[in-house]
Amino acid sequence: MRLIFAGTPAVTLPALDALAASGHDLVAVVTRPDAPAGRGRQLMRSPAGAWADERGIEVLTPARPREPEFLDRLRELAPDCVPVVAYGALVPPAALEIPRHGWVNLHFSLLPAWRGAAPVQHAVLHGDEVTGASVFQLEQGLDTGPVYGTLTEDIRPSDTSGDLLERLATEGAGLLVAVLDAIEAGTARAHPQPADGVSAAPKLTVEDARVRWGDPSFAVDRRIRACTPAPGAWTTLRGDRLKLGPVRPVANAAPLKPGELLVERTQVLAGTATTPVVLGEIRAAGKKPMAATDWARGLRLTAGETFE
Repeated sequence: MRLIFAGTPAVTLPALDALAASGHDLVAVVTRPDAPAGRGRQLMRSPAGAWADERGIEVLTPARPREPEFLDRLRELAPDCVPVVAYGALVPPAALEIPRHGWVNLHFSLLPAWRGAAPVQHAVLHGDEVTGASVFQLEQGLDTGPVYGTLTEDIRPSDTSGDLLERLATEGAGLLVAVLDAIEAGTARAHPQPADGVSAAPKLTVEDARVRWGDPSFAVDRRIRACTPAPGAWTTLRGDRLKLGPVRPVANAAPLKPGELLVERTQVLAGTATTPVVLGEIRAAGKKPMAATDWARGLRLTAGETFE
């Protein structure tokens, strides 16, 4: 089939590689406009756009997919289908209607669970043991379209959102190509999503990423892993903000007050509402990440100091 791909961040790259290796004809990539990035805040191409540039594939960067110029170009390119992975903008009906097989979206949850922008983060945050990926027909509702196929993936006890998303992106790329193959062959069947089991997964904010030391240790652990690598779990000490890497709950340590720090020879503990957690990497503002023991040694923590 003649395809145009729509996607933006690095998580799209496994799907792009899989499409390039398939028997389909990828004629263009639609992605979000170049955006400021880095310390210099220079305009940077999205990872999906950069991938297409390297291969001489046309890149379309509409500010809004309803722009007449974009819709006209879409009609000129005449795709049979538009596969989508993390595009990042709502697609209007006028664009959805152009490909004869519509827009087909790879979403990183088992729909109807975790509809929205951050399905992987919410699966980790809420302690799900199993998640997956779904390929569905894009429509006007938020991730509500009929589903062509799914795969499942166990969530490991130490998984961060980044770890889990990397696996789902790789496995989901194969699922997406398989669905496109079936659409081309006329054997694909999309099934409506069930009415039960719907949950929402809005984007996690910086405030969502603030560690609540008054939570049980398992919830502290989940929040930090869910927010790694983005938006980045954080707390404050002495009025300064600190980014935190994943922690390790411990069951056999003496209890500490929520947020209270205890520096030992080989580890640094922080109190929660239940048992303490062992801190991993810590990153102070403007500095590189370092092991918690090195951080504590350099800061010369005093007894009883507590994360705020």
